[in-house]
Amino acid sequence: MRISRHISHLFIALVFLASAGAVHAKNIQTAIFAGGCFWCVESDFDHIKGVTATTSGYTGGTTNNPTYKQVTAGGSGHYEAVQIQFDADVVSYDQLLHAFWRSVDVVDAGGQFCDRGESYRTAVFATTPQQAVTAEASRAQAQKELGQKIVTPIVMAGKFYAAEKYHQDYYKKSPLKYKFYRSRCGRDQRVKQLWGDAAFKGS
Repeated sequence: MRISRHISHLFIALVFLASAGAVHAKNIQTAIFAGGCFWCVESDFDHIKGVTATTSGYTGGTTNNPTYKQVTAGGSGHYEAVQIQFDADVVSYDQLLHAFWRSVDVVDAGGQFCDRGESYRTAVFATTPQQAVTAEASRAQAQKELGQKIVTPIVMAGKFYAAEKYHQDYYKKSPLKYKFYRSRCGRDQRVKQLWGDAAFKGS
């Protein structure tokens, strides 16, 4: 009788744990944004509740396994971009897009802030057809609010290559150098000038 009761209690406990796990399971999805220097984009999105991981990298080009030197030299077609893992039950893709538009210079097609050239252009890389639809609607709304044409393209995502290890979490590894770069590059100043009080507060 005691053994039977023990087994019964154990079964109930396992069912409870399984149910609790199901309740707390994360709905992890992926977004990819190119917004100029990936150090800054990574830092901005790491501070959004619901974002579980960010990876700096390269995408949108034709060169396989590109290096930072190849991408920034031009000709590879790649953008500096950030792959963002997020819990869609905590923060929606639309909310991430809202932050993205307001964290970059969406009217600049030649780069971002002090960084010029094709690798520093902005773009939204949709990872699903639904993301593309959501991004189109979000861009239209942001453009209406801004009152200027947004030149940032929305394209379907291709292969994403993680950048070199030293680029990952650069703002944490070298905080003084990062803050100096961000300030001197004029990122936050330009976004504030463009978006006013609606600007996403970078970090």
